Amino acid sequence: MTVAELHHFSDCSALLIVDLQNDFLPGGALGVADGNQATLACRRYLDTFIARVRPVFLSRDWHPADHCSFQKQGGPWPDHCVAGTPGAQFAAALNIPDSATIISKGTTKDKDAYSAFDGTDLDIQLKKSNITHLYIGGLATDYCVCASTLDACRLNYQVTLLTDAIAAVNVRPDDGARAIREMQNAGCALHAF
Repeated sequence: MTVAELHHFSDCSALLIVDLQNDFLPGGALGVADGNQATLACRRYLDTFIARVRPVFLSRDWHPADHCSFQKQGGPWPDHCVAGTPGAQFAAALNIPDSATIISKGTTKDKDAYSAFDGTDLDIQLKKSNITHLYIGGLATDYCVCASTLDACRLNYQVTLLTDAIAAVNVRPDDGARAIREMQNAGCALHAF
């Protein structure tokens, strides 16, 4: 992918990479099978947005050790993305620049947050930067990517889902495809290079 291929990116565009953290990659506490491929695609998009001097936002789960989503607290998931641990770190392959904005979510023990907008100031930061169009990739298609995309559409952003830069958990085999349909029905466009 070259910068020339992205000539249609406007000055009102930003990239949102959702939860590309070690615990969601293969071998992690909640590893997504195709997470490494999604990471490489997100890296290409990230590099292109940086080259175009466009804003890049990265969301992350940043949980306390006793977070409500953890099985030992009665939640559905094993411990994952505990703040400050190696599993909570972003995928090293991303090579995140200092200019990127990090959005932490799920930071209190009694509230879960799948969407990058849930309990964060992401919407405020985007509006301050005059962003109206979000390009979204990351993990996982059927959970945090879907929730973030649906919220972005609800908040009246133009949204493009980067289908080569996402991967699904697929607890049921069609969960990823179902989530993509739900995002399309909410108004997002699909795109891949």
